[in-house]
Amino acid sequence: MKPTGTPGTTRQTCEPRLFCDIAGLVERRTVFVLATVVDSAGSAPQKPGAKLVVLPDGGIRGTVGGGALEHEIVTAARALLADPAATTRLLEPHLTHDLGMCCGGKMAVFLEKIVPGEKLIVFGAGHVGRALATFARTTGFDVAVADERPEWLNEERFPDVRRLPGPCVETARTEPTDDATHACVMTHDHGLDQEIVAALLQRPLRYLGVIGSRRKAEMFRLRLAAQGFAADEVARMRSPVGLAIGAQSPEEIAVSIVAELIALRHRVSEEGTAKTPGAPRTPRSE
Repeated sequence: MKPTGTPGTTRQTCEPRLFCDIAGLVERRTVFVLATVVDSAGSAPQKPGAKLVVLPDGGIRGTVGGGALEHEIVTAARALLADPAATTRLLEPHLTHDLGMCCGGKMAVFLEKIVPGEKLIVFGAGHVGRALATFARTTGFDVAVADERPEWLNEERFPDVRRLPGPCVETARTEPTDDATHACVMTHDHGLDQEIVAALLQRPLRYLGVIGSRRKAEMFRLRLAAQGFAADEVARMRSPVGLAIGAQSPEEIAVSIVAELIALRHRVSEEGTAKTPGAPRTPRSE
């Protein structure tokens, strides 16, 4: 449809404040629906570019015109949030015929469910950590890298991911995590790795991988048990990390780890078969 609204009667775009709200929601990894007016004709209450955010708790930010139209869009957005398989929807209501409004115009509103990318925290900014951050980012992960060595964790080596300077153990204790968060531990020091793992086992995580040999993994498990961690807690640690593809170089090791994370994303076992939805990841036996 060709926009024919009278100039000056509606706003062309959303308020700048809304973009700050959207950025905050993304930073807090909140799922929401973004409704955008993509076309309008006649006496429509908003022009293309107007936006409305609908939150899972029923809250809204912005506006696409108010009244019956906005109620229709909010209802559709809530249905989109409630449907795990649905991601988008296009509404094209006639404001008079469909909604009983007096405007007499038409609008097209595109609804998009915004779901934060899976979070990956890489502890260690060494060669493997750098390659892992690069490959994980290009496959859709929201990557953060933690290291207390500024000469290793800097913008030149990690220009496109979030950097978490300072003591790694403190980061492991305080960095927000949830059931969609992945963590890989690969610092320059085995003792530091051990402390980070002990901190992470007390946090919500979907995946906890630790780089190293089978001997290192077994020693970690024994020490964790001695510290009082239960067997099921220790079993959350995946070590050696990555799929068994004979990886040798930092880049190959990073590929094996990303491949394991992608298999987990799609619930595929190492044998190439689909896993039961919701089934926990079983650590590789040593």
